[in-house]
Amino acid sequence: MRFSPLVLLLAGVAACGPVSPEQASRRCEDRARAAEGPQGSVTVGMNSRSGGFGGAEVSVSSDYLRGRDPLAVYRSCVYDLTGEVPATRPGAP
Repeated sequence: MRFSPLVLLLAGVAACGPVSPEQASRRCEDRARAAEGPQGSVTVGMNSRSGGFGGAEVSVSSDYLRGRDPLAVYRSCVYDLTGEVPATRPGAP
């Protein structure tokens, strides 16, 4: 079965449809959290094949580097995704 370029284009546009406020809230909370400061994780473990292992990861968002307020990041993110002003603040029930 062959797909015409028009069908592929329409499928791509449909994927860019509106985002529910709940989905936007989850995505934007992560972005606002990243704007608060560097995020990181450390992994340490041991197994019977190779012995001990470890690793570390640190990430810094561009919003943090620019000094943007995390609440402003959240509000603009929700607005960009939904076209509406957020009804709640990040992390609120």
